[in-house]
This record gives sequence, C-alpha cells and structure tokens, in this order.
Amino acid sequence: MKAEEIKKAVQSGYAKVALQNIPCCGSNSSCCGSAGPAEDISKRIGYSDEELQAVPDGSNLGLGCGNPVALASLKEGEVVLDLGSGAGFDCFLAASKVGPNGRVIGVDMTPEMIEKARRNAAQGNFTNVEFRLGEIESLPVSDNQVDIIISNCVINLSPDKGKVFREAFRVLKPRGRLMVSDMVLLKELPEVIRRSIEAYVGCIAGALMKHEYLAAMEDAGFLEIKVVGEDIYPIELISGDPTAQAICSDSSMSPEALNDLATSVASIKVFASKPA
Repeated sequence: MKAEEIKKAVQSGYAKVALQNIPCCGSNSSCCGSAGPAEDISKRIGYSDEELQAVPDGSNLGLGCGNPVALASLKEGEVVLDLGSGAGFDCFLAASKVGPNGRVIGVDMTPEMIEKARRNAAQGNFTNVEFRLGEIESLPVSDNQVDIIISNCVINLSPDKGKVFREAFRVLKPRGRLMVSDMVLLKELPEVIRRSIEAYVGCIAGALMKHEYLAAMEDAGFLEIKVVGEDIYPIELISGDPTAQAICSDSSMSPEALNDLATSVASIKVFASKPA
C-alpha cells in the first residue's frame, strides 16, 4: 500500500467517526476493534469514572488502547503535545494536570476531528488547550517547545513511524519525555491482513513488530526507552470486530488462524526521554 493511499483511508475513516460519532470499524466497535460503548471501552483500558466525567461530552470516542495521561506524571506549568488528538479526550485530561500556567497542544490530520475538538474545548471552557491541523510526520510545532508528548493508539496508523519519532524528538525540549500507548505485533501477520486498508484503519495492519517499534524510537535519538505495560489483544475483541470478521470471511481463515492472530497483537505503553 502506498503512503498517500493509507493516509487518505485513515483520514476518511476518522472523519466518519467525528461526523457521526460512530466507530470506524462498525457500529459496535472502536477503531481498534474494542466492543461496546466508548465509556465501557475507556474503563477497560484504564480510565477512571472521575476522568470520564471530567471531559466535555463527545470528546471520548473510545478510540484508544491505553491511558497515557495516567502514566505521564504531568506537572503544573508543563507544555504537552498529543499526537493524533482526535476529539480532545486526552488533551482535556492533561489540561487539568498542567493547570492554567501550562499548555496542551493537540495535532490531528482530520479537519472534522479538529473542528469537533475545538467545539469541545469551547464547551468545557478549556482555555489552555489548542488544536492544530497537521500530520504527525510533519508537526506544526517549533523545535524544542514541548515538555512531554503523549499519543494513544495513533502512531501505528502512520506509514512512516520513524519520521514520527524523529519529529517528536525535534519538538521536545532537552530532557523532554515521551509517553505513548500503541499497538504492536508479537508475530508477523498473515499477508491478507497486511495488505488490507480496512485492517490498517482498524489499527492492525499498520502495527510494527515490537522490536522494530522500539528500535525506531532509539534510532530517532530517544534514551531510557521502557515498556511500562503490555497486554495481549483479547481474542473476543478481534472476533467481534466487523473489520476482522470481514477479513477472516474473505480469506477463509480457520479458527486456529484467528486464534494465532489474537496472540500476535499487543497494546504497549512506552516511556522514553530526550537527552539533555
């Protein structure tokens, strides 16, 4: 698949989510295949009831695979950048932690998501949050401007993850931190899934092998790279995902092959830092 083809498909899928408040994999799953309403998904991946009630209605679309804000150790007055900020869910949680003297910047390549996030910010009176239209491979942020970068199940959607990490490194201040939740592979995927645009938008086909993902961070210059959490992608979520169902039906995958697929995909939480 060509990079531009991937970007257009991802943008189209997430525009649909923003406009219709429906998951891009179908009416009962998130973009990463999780079944159930957005609130239930978010609780399952690590968000508390208090966090869910602290954000504007419509900002939580159930698209993540972890809670990077909870692991980021944000401090009063810091500048936070969210890669692939969507409707602003993690940005609003971060805003309450950095306070009025801090600032949160959300970057997303989908105009419909940016519009939705800005409306949510106005609705919740989040004056220390701003949203910028742009690609995470070419961030609309100056060098050495950010204390910490967060991202939630978005970098796997980029066709050039190495460039994403180089851009992240560029905009971080010296001693800046990176805290991301993302999808990685523990085994190679079947060819039919690797070639599927639907699976790419659904966070499966675009994932790198775990060691390749961590190596891309190291190659960008990051130090102290640590996997602080890892969970196997549950089989019931994949089997209930309309995208996965369509792929399995088209390719006549056996139950054994589907089982193998389930143990191939993991959600990881990764910390890294930029040297002084």
